Amino acid sequence: MAGTSQTAPDDRGGDMGRDDRPDPATEAFVAHRNLLFTVAYEMLGSAADAEDVLQETWLRWAGVDLDEVRDQRAYLVRITTRQALGRLRTLGRRKESYVGPWLPEPLLTAPDVAEDVELADSVSMAMLLVLETLTPTERAVFVLREVFDLAYDEIAEAVDKSPVAVRQIAHRARAHVAARRPRGVVSPAETRGALEAFQRAVETGDLQRLFDLLAPDVVLLGDGGGVVQAALEPIVGAEQVAYVLGRIAATVSLQPAQVNGYPALVFRLNGAIEGVMAVRVDDGLITGLYAVRNPEKLSRVERETALRR
Repeated sequence: MAGTSQTAPDDRGGDMGRDDRPDPATEAFVAHRNLLFTVAYEMLGSAADAEDVLQETWLRWAGVDLDEVRDQRAYLVRITTRQALGRLRTLGRRKESYVGPWLPEPLLTAPDVAEDVELADSVSMAMLLVLETLTPTERAVFVLREVFDLAYDEIAEAVDKSPVAVRQIAHRARAHVAARRPRGVVSPAETRGALEAFQRAVETGDLQRLFDLLAPDVVLLGDGGGVVQAALEPIVGAEQVAYVLGRIAATVSLQPAQVNGYPALVFRLNGAIEGVMAVRVDDGLITGLYAVRNPEKLSRVERETALRR
């Protein structure tokens, strides 16, 4: 048996051998931990659930005979995917009783995530919401193929399907995502420009400038989780959205931050974080605004989360 720790090690180390070096199982897990977290998070949209999946992955990995493992990275990804799939189905049932719109848990991310345009796009709020419209298996296949570039036979082992079936699922998922994703991959720099103008317009109460930035059919989603006040239905249309934003700006301060690989705004009230707002930009206009206010989803905005492909 490789390791016996009941807590998954982080990237600072874990179980130590007699020579003060991690044992091989711990060393391999730590080396791939950020990748595994990213896989789980992209499948679940929840950092808390992704951490639980990593814990389950570690417990299974610690019992594996490493001499029988040909590719440790692929093996760990397979365990993580299977655990995430089970949890994703449970999450689906929880979301059915969720109060108001459900939004992904925002992550404060390091600059290197924004520099990897494909990774940033894959963890953006807009993309995670598109992934929510896939079935659990479609989501797993899409993430593993399109984001992490796994071979079809590796994905087949992870989702318990044949390689032929996985190719069909991947084709179907790609078409589904293409029809719903932003019309073009918008760079973080473009988003930053739109967001800076948006922040100035909101803070100064310049309604005309705000209307110029918002698409006529812009949608604002607010996630309070039934814990704090937030709109229980999507707010649609530039006029209605501008009115709500004006009320928000009157009570909180806005602070730029890097969230899920893209520029976003953090709301603070008396220094404490009240919420996070991410945006979706299409053809130079803001078409989506995602305001997360559920306090249970804001713990990852205080410190950076490392994401890897």
